[in-house]
Amino acid sequence: MSLPDRIDPKPPRRIYRWDLDKTYLQTEFDTFRQLVRTAFQRATEKVALPGASALIRELRAAGDTRLCIVSGSPTQMRTVLAEKLKLDGVEFDELVLKDAVGNLLRGRFKALRGQVGYKLPVLLESRALAPIDAEEVLFGDDAESDAYIYSLYADMLARRVSEEAVRKVLESAEVYPDDLARVMAAWAKIPPSDPVRRIFIMLDRLTPPAFFAPYGPRLVPVFNYFQAALVLSADGHLAPAQVVRVALEMVQTGAHNLLTLSNSFQDLARRGLPLAGVADALIQAVQGPQALLSAFRPLPDIIAAFTKRLAALGADPVPAPVGEIDYQALLFHALPKQKPARKR
Repeated sequence: MSLPDRIDPKPPRRIYRWDLDKTYLQTEFDTFRQLVRTAFQRATEKVALPGASALIRELRAAGDTRLCIVSGSPTQMRTVLAEKLKLDGVEFDELVLKDAVGNLLRGRFKALRGQVGYKLPVLLESRALAPIDAEEVLFGDDAESDAYIYSLYADMLARRVSEEAVRKVLESAEVYPDDLARVMAAWAKIPPSDPVRRIFIMLDRLTPPAFFAPYGPRLVPVFNYFQAALVLSADGHLAPAQVVRVALEMVQTGAHNLLTLSNSFQDLARRGLPLAGVADALIQAVQGPQALLSAFRPLPDIIAAFTKRLAALGADPVPAPVGEIDYQALLFHALPKQKPARKR
């Protein structure tokens, strides 16, 4: 009796790494009351950011991608979070949560809020198992240290930072010795490469985009996932029709309309993102004979205003130069700080 040939899945060509709280989920944890409420929410009570699930589904449509989620949420929330992702039609390959209880029982109090010593080794250990030629795109937010951690991770993979510099940064960040050892051990197993193509930071706290300028043009702060979809289309990850489908989900939530989305497009253009080619393709997707937005039946004048703004973008700007990132200097601004509770 012959056994059927085993069909192995394709090795991932692209890896998408996401945070959850404030990056995928609308989560509030600035006060103790908010933290408790979040911890006891059911999956059906949790709300995804507009366009987040649509963007992930479109990115996963190629079939040769991998979705890895690394979140600071406690491990006890795994069942609820996994159920929420399933409800949204999001299939993940990896879901890593923080062992907050374990850290508490071991007296590792700095690890409860610290993210550098938690996320960096997890990212490196995951990368050590990935194909060397797999590209990566990372998604985080401005509530914690994602911009710093993701950029350091990318430059470590490309060997743009030295071992001495990394050790100094981790010691300054008060990373526990065992986590520091995990970082160094995982890093040593990874062949030098430069796979991180883009880092997106969701501006949950409305941090001015200019704050992230020291991280270079690889990092793009975004106010919504339509902006991320536009940049990903320019980078070759999404077709124009896929960008439109992300926009449709965002409009369906009631949080956006075509005019606010066109403002988002213009915001990226003003910041120097190369989107002129995307604008032409998007106009065809919106106005063409099989336009996806026709299912929404928006008013003709709104469509006209949208396409007029896109057409006015002009030629792509000259890309900004890529400079060396001073991680030691940026560390103070990257570490989480206690935010005072709002007065009633």
